[in-house]
Amino acid sequence: MTSIPSTIPLFPLPDVVLFPHMPLPLHVFEPRYRKMTTDAMASHKIIGMTLLKPGWEQDYYGRPPVYPVGCAGLVEECRRLEDGRFNIRLKGVSRFRIVSEQGGEPYRLATVESLTDEVGDATALESGRRKVLAAIGRAADGPSFLVTQPELPPELFVNAVCQALSLSPVEKQSLLDCDTVGRRCARLLEILDFRLLEQTYGPGCTDKIH
Repeated sequence: MTSIPSTIPLFPLPDVVLFPHMPLPLHVFEPRYRKMTTDAMASHKIIGMTLLKPGWEQDYYGRPPVYPVGCAGLVEECRRLEDGRFNIRLKGVSRFRIVSEQGGEPYRLATVESLTDEVGDATALESGRRKVLAAIGRAADGPSFLVTQPELPPELFVNAVCQALSLSPVEKQSLLDCDTVGRRCARLLEILDFRLLEQTYGPGCTDKIH
């Protein structure tokens, strides 16, 4: 786990969940987040990605509620455009939990605590990876490029699948919340199995299967 500052800027979005070690390209256009990017580049280059909770539309320009667990990303690339916008690329470095928020900037700042991402039961994780690969192979919309890369370390494989799959933001948040890679893999398999049931029997199939 890479250490992160105890106070970091938050970049809350309604449909983006970042996972450790994964890349994330972003287009920054709002004035408050342009300043956030400028300030981050002048200091630790860390930005905390968090997911907005449902209902965020009512207070988007204020401080709508976010899920407490997010992922900090290091700005690896930053390109400032002529009109002041930015194209940046983050790399996830560590999960975190929001302890409190503080004022002082147009963007949101938070005191956070780093969260570990332990592997967990290595044997169960390897078994889970094989099952995830099989499920991806059966899925109609799975990220097929990952099936050809079984040599990836387990934590990179699991996080890559979590970020690449076309899941709902809340499903991805439930994966990020898992406190070990093994549990994340098990949760991912549950989601994939449910999706395969839907593909086979249609939406609401769990109400018909006992």
